[in-house]
Amino acid sequence: MIGNRMLILLIFFIFNTDCLAQNGTPLLMGRSEILHSKVLGEDRMINIYLPDNYNPNDSVRYPIVYVLDGGVDEDFFHIAGIVRFSTQPWIDRFPQSIVVGIGGNTRRRDFTFPVENTDFIEKEGFQKASFPSYGGSDKYRTFMKNELIPYISGNYKSNGKQTLIGESLAGLLSVEILLKQPELFDDYIIISPSLWWGEESLFKKAEKFLQGNLKKDVKVYLGVPNKEEDVRMYDEAIALSDILNNNKKIHFVFDYMPDELHSTVIHQAVYNAFKKLYPKTFYSK
Repeated sequence: MIGNRMLILLIFFIFNTDCLAQNGTPLLMGRSEILHSKVLGEDRMINIYLPDNYNPNDSVRYPIVYVLDGGVDEDFFHIAGIVRFSTQPWIDRFPQSIVVGIGGNTRRRDFTFPVENTDFIEKEGFQKASFPSYGGSDKYRTFMKNELIPYISGNYKSNGKQTLIGESLAGLLSVEILLKQPELFDDYIIISPSLWWGEESLFKKAEKFLQGNLKKDVKVYLGVPNKEEDVRMYDEAIALSDILNNNKKIHFVFDYMPDELHSTVIHQAVYNAFKKLYPKTFYSK
């Protein structure tokens, strides 16, 4: 009998504790909005993190960090967390910033540029069927330039400074934007880019693109994981780094992380990028 009473009391305690938790103050990390793109002909989910002291009525304006793989089930939350950590006043490594994560991407379509044929895909160890749609990066870049960036600048307090973060296929797109439309962003955080797409044709033309398109100074971080996992991807990154490092308009940082894999590198890379591109810690004050 005593045991049954104890069980009833325990259930009552758990139920009421759960009710208190459900009635508590919600933890808000950001907001989500639907942006219809005429260029893409579809809706996109845009996830937005605002600094703690963001006030639409004051005069303070903020840099914008754009995350290509920015869905809630992708990289939005942990990159927003790194931004929040790095902008705390006792750390002050990175300026207070708005983070914009682009969700709903069809990565293999949106992040790849057009190619004449896809025979190279199987040489890279993939099946052609795994790329049912591809070559949409031109439209995606137009979407970012003509729709997304103006929407964010028009509805949030941007100071005009913009950072782009992309990894893997999103890293490929980041490289393409750097080479073809470098004016869109001030800082590029490029991680383990899939430069194999199109038989390396993008970075093989990198010097030519930069000579014709790069008119302003930019910061570029290129982070790569353990080379033993994919020697070719590492070698491609090294070849690209030689080109970027020799351009006087690029403040370039190369970061080799032997303890990381392609699947794990992005979190450490973004943290490192903030530290290396913005060395505003105790040792530089």
